[in-house]
Amino acid sequence: METRVSVILPVHDAEPWLDECLRSVLQQDFEGPMELSVFNDASKDKSMAIVEKWKVTLEGSGIRVVIGGHDSPSPRGVGYSKNQAIAQSSGSYLCFLDADDVMMPPRVRLQLEAAVRHPASIVGCQVRREPPNSTERYTRWINQLTSDQLLTQGVPEDLLFFYNHLRKGGGVVRVDQSLLLYRYHPGAATHSVLEATIWTHRVHFLEERALPHWATFTIWNAGRQGRRLYRSLTAGAQRKVVAFCDVDENKIRKGFYCYEDSLERPKPRVPILHFRAARPPFVICVKLDLTGGAFEDNLRSLHLQEGRDFLHFS
Repeated sequence: METRVSVILPVHDAEPWLDECLRSVLQQDFEGPMELSVFNDASKDKSMAIVEKWKVTLEGSGIRVVIGGHDSPSPRGVGYSKNQAIAQSSGSYLCFLDADDVMMPPRVRLQLEAAVRHPASIVGCQVRREPPNSTERYTRWINQLTSDQLLTQGVPEDLLFFYNHLRKGGGVVRVDQSLLLYRYHPGAATHSVLEATIWTHRVHFLEERALPHWATFTIWNAGRQGRRLYRSLTAGAQRKVVAFCDVDENKIRKGFYCYEDSLERPKPRVPILHFRAARPPFVICVKLDLTGGAFEDNLRSLHLQEGRDFLHFS
């Protein structure tokens, strides 16, 4: 029988979490043909002994288990491992699972149903964090994004894959149930991606997708993050920045931001305005949910449309 869903599981030194992770695969209520594709990325602990133990149980319940890997001195990374697990899988649909995470029983079934309804979309879900208070703002933000904001604000870990998907006209949908427990700990794969790398890719995507549609724009935040964004832009994109805006009277009184490292002469001097005096579109470099709702109230008061009049870059 043709495999309907392949659960893609990269593994590197995941001994503390694997039992619970693999138990959650066994407990899926999806009744169609499913397989687990595991790729071992040079684990030095007992991860593969745990996988082999669970293979017997999983295959006894009808879930095919495919195991690959390498034992090189060093791991090759989660991206490489995912690609290898995909290459050895046979499912028509892929369900990605990290070895330190736990799926709720309906996850595969509900996300597959959504994928069938939206065949050109990546399908996400709401999540819980463990420990529960580890990333409260992030968890609240990702679970509350609207369907439109999934495209304008959604930033999954597989950033390049996500951006290439959007370039090809793909969509993003979410099952509005908590179907995944994300663990937050110092060894999580998320921490292995440099913040500077993520920033660079996001700037490139902003310049490719949004800025060509705008003759000019305003950067909302005259502080460190706003100035960093300005400095990260190409010279052509910098010339489109007509102002910074803020609520900080000290920044506004300064009057302008001078880019001292610019090769242009005279050096660019970008005005700093109160947000009510600035004109859209805005690229917003203000972190959400940090001002007791003050920033969000200010933004709502302008009656703007996200995607057309502003984009979040924070």
